[in-house]
Amino acid sequence: MNLTLPFPPSTNRIWRHVGAKVLLSREGRAYRQRVAEVVMLARIQSFGRHKLSMVIDASMPDNRRRDLDNLLKAAQDAMQAARVYEDDSQIVDLRIRHAGIDRENPRLDVQLEAA
Repeated sequence: MNLTLPFPPSTNRIWRHVGAKVLLSREGRAYRQRVAEVVMLARIQSFGRHKLSMVIDASMPDNRRRDLDNLLKAAQDAMQAARVYEDDSQIVDLRIRHAGIDRENPRLDVQLEAA
């Protein structure tokens, strides 16, 4: 299965601390909603509980330094919330690659398959 997701917000921006609670931020909720719409429009069937292999090509919005691993959490959690799979712990093979800069269309191109 191939899926193109919008470029995610920083991990530092998807969570908010409110007292002792940690909550999903407005930006985090909006990102999850956008991913859910992409999944619905693509008519993606759930992988259920199968072990998964995931490869992500990240097209960056600009030349700023970013840690590739910081792009994973928001995207994986959003795909889980959209029921692409039940839990991101099912991912047993994970690769993420820097695919260059695309100022017009920053994105994550995701390949998922049963492992």
